[in-house]
Order: sequence, then structure tokens, then C-alpha cells
Amino acid sequence: MKRKRPGSKNTTQDKSVPREPTTGLDRRTILKLLPAVGAAGLARTMLSLPAIAQTPAPTPSALPAPSPSPTPQHITKEMLRQAEQLIGIELTDAQEAMALNGVNRNLDNYETLRKIDVPLDTEPAIAFHPTRANQRLYAAKTKFRFAKAALPPFRSVDELAFFTVPQLAELIRTRKVSSSELTRMYLARLKRYGPKLLCVVTLTEELALKQAETADAEIKRGKYRGALHGIPWGAKDLFATKGVKTTWGAEPYRDQMIDYDATVVERLRDAGAVLVAKLSMGALAQGPKWFGGVTRNPWTPDDDRQGSSGSSAGPAAATAAGLVGFSIGTETLGSIVSPSSRCGVTGLRPTYGRVSRYGAMGLSWTMDKIGPICRGVEDCAAALNAIYGPDGRDITVGDAKFNWSPDTPISSLRIGYLKSEFEAAGVQSANDQQRQQMEQRRRVYNEALAALEQAGAKLVPIELPKFSTQALRFILTAEAAAAFDDLTRSGGVNQLSGQDPGDWPNSFRTARFIPAVEYLRAQRARSLLMREMEKLMSQWDVFVSPAPGSASLLITNLTGHPAVCVPCGFINNLPMAIMFTGAVYDEAAPLRVALAFERATKWHAMHPPEFRI
Repeated sequence: MKRKRPGSKNTTQDKSVPREPTTGLDRRTILKLLPAVGAAGLARTMLSLPAIAQTPAPTPSALPAPSPSPTPQHITKEMLRQAEQLIGIELTDAQEAMALNGVNRNLDNYETLRKIDVPLDTEPAIAFHPTRANQRLYAAKTKFRFAKAALPPFRSVDELAFFTVPQLAELIRTRKVSSSELTRMYLARLKRYGPKLLCVVTLTEELALKQAETADAEIKRGKYRGALHGIPWGAKDLFATKGVKTTWGAEPYRDQMIDYDATVVERLRDAGAVLVAKLSMGALAQGPKWFGGVTRNPWTPDDDRQGSSGSSAGPAAATAAGLVGFSIGTETLGSIVSPSSRCGVTGLRPTYGRVSRYGAMGLSWTMDKIGPICRGVEDCAAALNAIYGPDGRDITVGDAKFNWSPDTPISSLRIGYLKSEFEAAGVQSANDQQRQQMEQRRRVYNEALAALEQAGAKLVPIELPKFSTQALRFILTAEAAAAFDDLTRSGGVNQLSGQDPGDWPNSFRTARFIPAVEYLRAQRARSLLMREMEKLMSQWDVFVSPAPGSASLLITNLTGHPAVCVPCGFINNLPMAIMFTGAVYDEAAPLRVALAFERATKWHAMHPPEFRI
């Protein structure tokens, strides 16, 4: 049975608890209340240090739960209810109760934003473009090449599961291994291990075998397309693939068919890569939970509490377990960095506007980014080289060139590091276990920084801009709620398995109470943050930080700067990672420093025991 209020176009199921009688308020009174009601988004929580508690860092969709301490109720349920009538949405009593804390909690964020002096001529970052690239990045495009490296011996195709893209590419180019052989091997591993990791949504076997056969025929004729020709890859299941389901990991879309290919899919096909699977993603890009379950971490495959983390969970898990040659994921607030860090693989979050988002599910139009998740740094460089650049469809994409130079001496680069974050300055350990974990964390990072210096890096301590960045986080929620407004209004959002306070359904509903004025002020403040980061990066080519617990993760996802994370050690048998951040449109610099670190360490060559050959 459904109930409808006067003037409401949306209906939901009956309330589980009878409502109290509403006090009659006229429209003028409601309009006076509405600015006070304007609160939603994310709580003011610092990104946690993953090594302390061994839990995933927050991702764009892993919204923090309400604080254990009660939030002062400046906005009452009655105010919320009256505002619902004005904006044309109706919540259940339970939904109102969940939303109420978030509505009140974000009043502090609005107060913080109002204290920022935003000059009158500051434009909001809505038609969002990062700072223009350095002029040298508009030079002519150079031919992509890998660094020279020895090829490890192998006895059978099965032993190639954990080879890097440069290694696989050389084998295919020289016709020592065929694309069809590689494809069948990876398809077999996807069938064997995919169900255990819950990382595969759709196996594209027929398409993959056809693409592999085409690649072999072309290479035999001497038509070699380049570094990715014949390499099997997996796509996060938010990229449109004609003739193949694109489920977005969510119950309402599990049978969705989109009648065209995303630009990324087109470009990888043109590069000769072979699509073997659509890989799992958190429902509507939230965490590792999708309609098939929680994607597992290959390092702890039997423990769903230590999941792959982040909405690009499937690509990270499949890459770490040797089920694909490489994969493509997306990041809005950590969903490449976080699962890559947790699974011990290399993730590249390119500059915002580097890669066309045409055909990719939109979550936050001014924050969504597309990038590769791989087993090596040069793998990421090769994947980016194939997918970046304007396509005439996504107007945010810039035209600066990506020129990979694996031999640039890192001693010639200006490299800063966030010393206070590596030392976890000011972080207090509550017990002996946390103290031990903190000591392990310091040891891992001290060794990582020492290896980087031995590789030629000259590290200088730096600090991030002092800015009220946390208060800007509701930009993401507002845009996500707008993207899925129809789903919220239709009640389809109630089909999602995640219905807790930190899940998308409650976040979408809560975000309905964000006033446009506050959203635009946040975007204008974001422009100021971008200017601060531009000042910082004018002094440095790259800066180094822990991953994914760095405060820079939120900052750079708002400003659009690129970052690459690589494994750097283990704590309690779980991977740790280090992150390299560069200037906008200059992915080559952080990739070059990451490659130097990779060459100086062994961590990229370590793979989950249960999935080794």
C-alpha cells in the first residue's frame, strides 16, 4: 500500500512507524526553514592510516558512518519533513532518521565554507578543467617504447599469468606466444578463480577468442599495432560494451545492455587488446560490494572483512591474482589508489580530463577519472598511451601529449615528500597492538624512502596547502545524487543491497537537502584550492606520500592531479603502498619516479600464494 502527500509526485512504501501529526506550515515558513535544512554529504573525518587498523581507507563511495557521539539536532525531523514537501520527495520514517544526522552534521561544513574569503571574481569549478598543462607537454608526440629488460624464462603459457605487459608484448611481437594462447590461459584462470574472488561479472569468452584470432592474423601479416596488441584485459563493469551487459554492479541495472562502446573500449580495441571480462565494481561505484557479493582480496581470499576495497575492486583483484594482463578502473575519491594499494598492484589515476569518460557511468562529473590497474609501472604507461586524448565527445579532455621516457634520470627531477605523513606525526596508539603496527608502518616506509634515495631521488620535506578541504567533500555527493536522481525518485534505489547510513541510498536522499548556493560556493572554494596546489607544484615535479591514507588523496581528486601507487612492503601479510603525485597532465614524471622505485625493490614481483602457478 502506498501513500501520497498533496503535491507530491513520488511515492514510497508505507512507513514502518506511524508518523506524528504534522504541524501546518505555510509556504513562506517553509522557505524560511529551507536554508537551515541545507545540509548533506560526508562527515568531517580524516582519512585513516590503513596500517594502524588494517581497514580500507575511505573511497568515493565508502561514506563514513555517523560519529558515535550524538550530533546536535539543530534541524528537527519536522523541519526535514516540511522541506520534503517543497522539493517533491518523500522519505520513510527510517530514511528520515538516517538522513537527519547527516543533515545536521554538515552544517559545520557550511559554516567552515562561509569563513573562506572567496573573492567576487572567483568562478566556480563546474565546467571543470584542471590548470593548463606546462607548455612543454604540448610538444610533438613521440613514439612509445618500453625500457629494455631481460625476459624471464618460462616452460608453458600457464607460467605467464603474472608477467607484465612489456614481457607479454615482447613474446607476442616475436610470435613466441600467440594472443589466442594467452587469451585461453586467462579465460581458464577467470573461470577457475573468479568465483572465489567474486571479481567477474561477465566473461566475454566468444568476443575475446575472436579478437585474439584477429590479433594473431594481423601480427602474422606484419601488422603489429604496438604495446597492447594481443594482450588480454578486463574492464570495470561501468564501461559500455555493445552486445555485452554493463551492470554498474547494481541490482536495478544487472540486465542493462548499452548499444555502443565506451571510448576506452574502442581505443583498446583499436590498439589490438583483447577484452576477456567485465569485472566487478561496488554498486554504483561504492566500495567492493556488488549484487554478486563482496569482491575479495587475493591476499586474504577467505576473509570478506579484508575485501579488495574501493569500487574498482574487481580490476584490482583480477590483476593481482593473474587473471588478466591488465585492467581499467575509475576513481572519484580513491577507487583506483585504494584497491590497488590493498591488493598489491600498481594503479595510475591520470589527470582529470586526460581520458574520455564517454560511455562510462557518471558518478561525479567534475571528479570522475579513468585509469589502468596493472602489475607494473610501464604497464600503466602503455595503457594510458592507448586511451588518452580528445575524442570529440567528452569536452573536458585536454590535448597535452603523453610522452613516456623510461630513461629520464630521477636525480634531475624535483621531488618532495610528505614527511609528517610518513612519520604519522600526532597519531596516538591506543594499545600495544596499534603501537606495534605503527612501528611496522614506520619501518616499511623508512625502507621505501631509503630505496628511493638509493635509486637517485633527492627527497625534500614539504607540506600540503593549509585548506579546509574536508568541507568540500559534499561536492561528490551532490553530483552523485543528481546523477541518480531518477533512481532515487522512482524508488529503484531501494533495490540496492546496501541500505546502511553510509550507503548510496541514504547519501542520495540526504544530498537532496544541499542548497545550490552552498554547492556553488564549494566549487568556488575549490578553485582557490586549485590555485594553492598550482603554487605547490610549480616548485616540484613529483611529491611522495603514503597510500592510500594521505590527505593528498582528497585534495588531488578535487584538483585533478595525477598519481600512481605501487606496492612497498607488507604488514600482517597485507600489502602496503607508496604514492607519487605529479603536476596536471604530467603523468610521465610520477610514473618515472615510480619506475625507479619498482626497479630498486622486489614488491611488484610478489604475488598472492594461492594464485601462483
